[in-house]
Parts: sequence; C-alpha cells; structure tokens
Amino acid sequence: MRRLLLLAVVFCGTCLAQDAAKSANDPVLRAMLDELQRSQAKLKLTDVEAPYYIEYRISDVDEFKVETVFGERRLQNRSHGRLLRVVVRVGNYKQDSYIGLGEGMTNVAVVDDDLAALRNELWLSTDRAYKMASEALTQKQAALKQLNVEIPVDDFAKAAAVESVQPLTHLEVTPQDWVDTLQAASALYRRDALLQDFEASADFSATNRYLVNTEGTIVRDGKALYNVRVSGNTQAADGMRLNRGWSFVSAAAAELPARAKVLEQSGKVIAALKALREAPMADEAYRGPVLFAPAAAENVIDSLVSNNIAGRKPQLGAPARTTGTWSAEYKSRVLPDFLSVKDDPTLTTFQGRSLIGSYAVDDDGVKAQAVSIVEKGKLVNFLMGRAPIRDFPESNGHGRAALGQSPEPAPGTLKVESSEPLPPEELKRKLIELAKQHDLKYGYFVESLGGDLSPQVLRRVWVNDGHEELVRGGLFGELDARSLRSDIVAAGDDLRVSNRAESIPNSIINPSLLFDELQVKRADASKEKLPEYSAPPLSASAP
Repeated sequence: MRRLLLLAVVFCGTCLAQDAAKSANDPVLRAMLDELQRSQAKLKLTDVEAPYYIEYRISDVDEFKVETVFGERRLQNRSHGRLLRVVVRVGNYKQDSYIGLGEGMTNVAVVDDDLAALRNELWLSTDRAYKMASEALTQKQAALKQLNVEIPVDDFAKAAAVESVQPLTHLEVTPQDWVDTLQAASALYRRDALLQDFEASADFSATNRYLVNTEGTIVRDGKALYNVRVSGNTQAADGMRLNRGWSFVSAAAAELPARAKVLEQSGKVIAALKALREAPMADEAYRGPVLFAPAAAENVIDSLVSNNIAGRKPQLGAPARTTGTWSAEYKSRVLPDFLSVKDDPTLTTFQGRSLIGSYAVDDDGVKAQAVSIVEKGKLVNFLMGRAPIRDFPESNGHGRAALGQSPEPAPGTLKVESSEPLPPEELKRKLIELAKQHDLKYGYFVESLGGDLSPQVLRRVWVNDGHEELVRGGLFGELDARSLRSDIVAAGDDLRVSNRAESIPNSIINPSLLFDELQVKRADASKEKLPEYSAPPLSASAP
C-alpha cells in the first residue's frame, strides 16, 4: 500500500510538472509575457517619464447562443472571439495618469494563436495607451492645481504578485439537443391563445482569462456560464401588460435541467400568466406588513445593498469617501441588528449549486478574499479594488471587470444571514399578526419581483383564515435604504441561491425578509391598449 501511495504521489508530481510545461507553451501567455518584457524595457517617450505599471488582459470567449419564439428559431450562433485590454499608468502609486477615461485601450484581438500577430496587437495598443496616459497625467495635474484636496488618497494600491496558471475551460454541451429542447418549450404557447410573446433561450459561454502585469502577476483561468431562460407576456382585459419568466443559471453543465424539467417550467410560466390575467387588481392604497420570498428579497438586496457596498473612488477633488447611498454610513447602522452581510468569492458551491460569482483571483490580479461588510446591522467595510478611498488604502480582492472594461469594486458571492432565523410558516404567522395589529384584512406576500422592484407575483394573505389570493398591478411607493434599516422585522432560515448572469456575473444567497410597514399602491394601466383585432389562428392550416 505504501509503495502504491508513493507511486501515486510521484505520478501526480509528474503530471503537475507536465501541466506547468504545457502552460509555458501557451502561445497567448507567451506573447503577452514577451511583449510585456519588451515594453517595460523600451517604452519611453522623450520628455515623458516611463510607465511605472503596465497590464495586459485577454479574454478568450467561446459562446453558443440560441433563441426560439413560438416554437421556431429566431437566432442560433456559435462564436469565438478575444478582447484585449492594455493598461499603462504613468506617474507613481500616489498620483498617476488615471482620470476616469484616461486608462487603457480595448481592442478585438486575433483568435489564431499566432505569436507575431498577437505581439503586434499588444505593441500597438501599448503605444497608444502610453501616449493617452501621458496626456491624461498632464490634464490631471492641471485639474488638481485648481482643487483643494483635504485628505489625499493614493491613486493605485500596491499588490503582491500572483502566479496562477489553471487549466483552460471548454463548453460541455450538445448544441442541437438544446435547440430541440428550446423549440419544444416555446412551442407550448399553443396552450394559451392570449399569449402575446413566448420565448425560450440559452446562452452558454466559456471564458478563459489571461492577465499579466509588470508587478510579476501571471494569471490564466477559465469560467463557464450556462444560462437557460423561458419568458412570456400577455395582457389582461383592461390592457395591463403582464410578464412572467423562469431561468436557470449555473457554472456547471452537469447542473443544467433536463428537457422534461425545461418543458415543465415552461408550462408553469404559461399557467402563471393565465392566472395573472384573471387576477383582480391590487387595492388603490395599502400600508402595512409585506413578506418577501427569497426570490423577491434577492432583487431588493441586489438593488439596495449590492450597489451601495462598493468602495468606488469619487470624482476628482470630491470630499466624499465613496459613491452610493451608503457613502456616509461607514460604521453606522444600515440594517437591523439581527442581519449580517458578507461577500465570499472563494465559495464555489452552496447547497449543491455552483456559484457563478466565485473566483480565485480578481481582475486587478489580487487574490479573492472573504469580506465581512455588515456586522449586526452596522456597515464595517466596503468592497475594494485597487483604487483606494479614504480609510481603505488596499484592495480586498473585489476588482471585477466586464469584458473589455476596467475593473471596478463589485460583489462576487453576497450572503445575507440572520442571527434569529425563522421558518417560512412562522414568518407567515408573523405577517398575519402584524396585519391584525394594523387593523388590516390582509397582508401582502411577494413571490417574485422585477428588476425595477415592481411585484410580478403578489398575493394577499387574509388574516381570517390565512388563505392567499393572487392580485396584479401592485407597486411599492417606499422601498429604499431607509426601509432596509427601519422596517425589516424578521428574516427566514430559507437561504436560497440566485446566480445572476449579468455583465459582471455574481451570486446572491439570502433568506425571506419581512417588512413591518411598506406602501403598496395600484399601478396605472389606463394607457395600455389591447390589440385591435384577434391573434392569428394557432393551426397553420386555419384561414
């Protein structure tokens, strides 16, 4: 047994050595390192200081996309492309050329692994970025002379070199199977003649990232993203437009739903649209308790928490610490004392689900870190990239970039937890108790929200017997940062994962949230009109 274990260790060591050798032969990485070394040695304009920092980032994207509507394909595409971003900074860490739009060049790069072609693109982009940086530094120094900066903050944070060369990522799907599945899903529109749109789509991508800089950082890693979505819309008799959808987002192809599951969820979307169309309107005015299911609370957290915890450098000369609603709330209470928030991009899975917000090294070349943001309701931290702000001189591994863009502080995997979690049935009982205290006949339960925080599925929960009644057309009058701090009275133990396939992919893990008092008013649908004549027949042979 010992001999077998020893052989296994030797074999694994040999594999690692072979992998390292293969990495050294990666033509993209070789081109970047060779040209970085040459630029560092030769890049210098007359009467302009040499760059103190140069960075190359290439994103290699293999993407498969298909869209179907009413049972037929609208789009099918498989594409492979590369985006190159070159950053050159002139000056020093305390004060450099960065001034908003004065940092870096982005170009489409060749997809063939030709060393000469890649190096030529890197060379020309570096030259342009350097000239642009030198002009930006002059403009910035002139602007600073007109400003009175009370508390100087460095322009760029130093960071330790990181070396991490990981295996390349590839798509793991059979495209035609998904075309067939999505066509079958969108063909279910025939169940309801009053549907005005019914679509099913998939967007699968494998992105391999290369990052090198003059500090010695060398990173190659990859991430896959699998996004399946079904959506539809209809109109009620009074003209109100109604939307429903279902989506599944994962970092692992093995987690993708089977064909039967996609068809099942598509049928549920159609049934939900019919139920909404027949539901009564919300009352004109309501002020009282509202319970948000995890799927709805996730949108609240994304809009009112995620956007306010990023430590973004304010406008040049501005006295504020950062931007956003919580810019002046450092060390102040922003949530109830039973809620805490942390962001942990090192977390790769939760409850058996892969997390698309996970990463090992951020887009600034800094190792990912778990950061406690809100502790017992108090804001104690901001997510930081390499652009320092007052009281936060260093990165905490949260510099994240959309394709071809500059990194900015952003969440990876945001987790909201309660120190006093309640099961869903207890939250419903508490909702009813609060409604009684407000002398109301019902409280509201929000099952899902739109991106603008308008309810998509809203139910009355009647205090007399607890039965639920679907309504439509409700809007929140007051749902803001003050509501988060003052009106949340309980949270659930029903933590749920939401993977958000946005320009910067992220994940949110959160429970149900119960608000003691929110305003719900009726939407104005009077301007909406139904089509002037009926839809065409569902049978192709009908006139």
